[in-house]
Amino acid sequence: MKKWQDNKGWLFILPVFLIVAFSAIVPLMTVVNYSIQDIFGPGQRVFVGTEWFKEVLTDQRLHEALWRQLLFSGLVLLIEMPLGIGIALLMPAKKGFAASVCLVTLALPLLIPWNVIGTIWIIFTRPDIGLMGATINALGLTFDHTASGLHAWITLMLMEVWHWTPLVALLAYAGLQSIPPAYYQAAKIDGASSWSIFRYIQLPKMRGVLTIALLLRFMDSFLIYAEPFVLTGGGPGNTTTFLSIYLVKIAVGQFDLGPAGAFSLIYFLIVLLFCYLFYQALLNVGGGEES
Repeated sequence: MKKWQDNKGWLFILPVFLIVAFSAIVPLMTVVNYSIQDIFGPGQRVFVGTEWFKEVLTDQRLHEALWRQLLFSGLVLLIEMPLGIGIALLMPAKKGFAASVCLVTLALPLLIPWNVIGTIWIIFTRPDIGLMGATINALGLTFDHTASGLHAWITLMLMEVWHWTPLVALLAYAGLQSIPPAYYQAAKIDGASSWSIFRYIQLPKMRGVLTIALLLRFMDSFLIYAEPFVLTGGGPGNTTTFLSIYLVKIAVGQFDLGPAGAFSLIYFLIVLLFCYLFYQALLNVGGGEES
């Protein structure tokens, strides 16, 4: 009887377990089930083991999509992280009207739905009526993201940086606001330069929020789908066909559920692997500074 009473606390986590199971574990197990079978129709399926995994891993188009995805996420992190930190450093340090205006302005792009973002940039970069596209063409330069792969990449990067750099800036600003004024007073007494304050006070104190920002931005950029699909549809050609777009083509366009299931699991494991590596690298950097 006593043992049952001691274990009653587990009942409180049962709703959480059921929610997690319904939202994550059940869909994941469904994908695993698809990935090891060849499905011909309702009730018509054959166990194929790891055949779909071998086929997907040797797919040249998947390799090309993976390299495009890595390049896109790498460029996103290289631009958005320092730019977001820079914006946060330039924002008013003290709370007030100016700081509130900056925070609201930064948050606006984050409130726009993803598919609307793509539509906005389609209109904005149109070479005939778009403000950006028509202006560039009026200067004598040819810019058309529907005809040039380079122009499509430039448009995607501008759109992504505009949309998500505010998130990095807001997180960095929250980290800056959490630094006690005593740190700045001590640095001022020691005559520390602005660079020294940033290097030895602000950056280490922002490590926690920057870790969250880095992981969020990597996962989101690596899983991006709606914006490039609306803006370019993966083209021109396959120049902007990222992993998510290629996966949808297999699952929905070709209705190959087996390869799509194997692709999804490999995609999931790649994201987990990179997040783990980023997290460990940031922990090691922080540990080195603390020692």
